[in-house]
This record gives sequence, C-alpha cells and structure tokens, in this order.
Amino acid sequence: MVEEVMPRIIYRHQPASRFIVSAIGEPGQREFFMQVKSENNFNTVAIDKGQVIALAERFEELIRELRRGKLATPEDLTAPAVQDDEPLELPIESDFTVGVISISWENEQVVVNIQAATQDDELVIDDLDFGPDLIVAHLKIHQVKGFCERATSIVNAGRAQCPFCALPVDPQGHLCPRANGYRR
Repeated sequence: MVEEVMPRIIYRHQPASRFIVSAIGEPGQREFFMQVKSENNFNTVAIDKGQVIALAERFEELIRELRRGKLATPEDLTAPAVQDDEPLELPIESDFTVGVISISWENEQVVVNIQAATQDDELVIDDLDFGPDLIVAHLKIHQVKGFCERATSIVNAGRAQCPFCALPVDPQGHLCPRANGYRR
C-alpha cells in the first residue's frame, strides 16, 4: 500500500501579534490550546500540558543564554514582559495537535516552529512542500517573557500536587504510591 503524502501547509506569523496558551475545562480534565495571530493569519492548536511546561522552560533558558552571550540588546533583555491575559479567541477549532517544537534566535527575534504531530514526530523543515503542517512564529523577547508568565499561571491553576509523591490530587484525593496505595 502506497501512503499518499499530503502537501504541507505553512502558516507564517511575521511578526506574531499574539502568542498565548490557555486551558479549557475543569482541573484534571483540561484541554490546552495555543493561539498564534498575526496580520494575515490566525491559528489555534491543541498542545499537551507537558509541552507547555517544556516550552516555557526552554524559552526561559533561551533568554538566559541571550543575556549570558550578549546576543540581544540590553533594551530587549530588560524590557518588561507583555502578558496577554485575554481569553482564547472563539471559535476554538484546533488546526492540528502539536508534535515537535523548535526554537531559534534569528535576526533579533525568537523564531518558533510548531509542527503537527506525526507518528515519528521528527521535525521536517528541509522539505517545504511536503510534510506535517507547520506554524512559523516570529516573536520579540518581551512576548516570550509574557508567554512564560501566562504558561506558568495556566499550568499552576490545575490540580494541586500531593506533598508526598508530587502527583496531581483530584478533589476526591488520589491513591498515593508513596503511601502504599492508600488514599490521600
């Protein structure tokens, strides 16, 4: 059986005017979404909570490296975060589920490539014509800082952690592995 390769759709946000993450639903049942907006494009993608945490951590690491290596201007590095606290734009219809994310520093901007999930989840940026759909967002450092603040707030708004095992605790408690399976 020959697998049909679909043409790739690339959404470009140069520059992105909005780059946010948010969650919908009750703690323990939340779905996470990212929205990217620019003058000519608007995308909503489904993203895993772990990916949100990893992306925020990687952004913070990138800012530290830019500061350490003096790769960005002092004005950009010290500019306050611009946190977008507005809700997700409606309707919330996911263009795809996030698979692989890459981050780079190019021409005084943070460039984020967000690729649709595939079976092997390998970033494909060499072949522009074929492959999973791709979002390319160009961000300023203050937008990245704002994303990190919002991401931390959104992630922390979920279920509390068990003080013994650090797993999430439902309102009814949970079976704690450190307490030999007793409910906490």
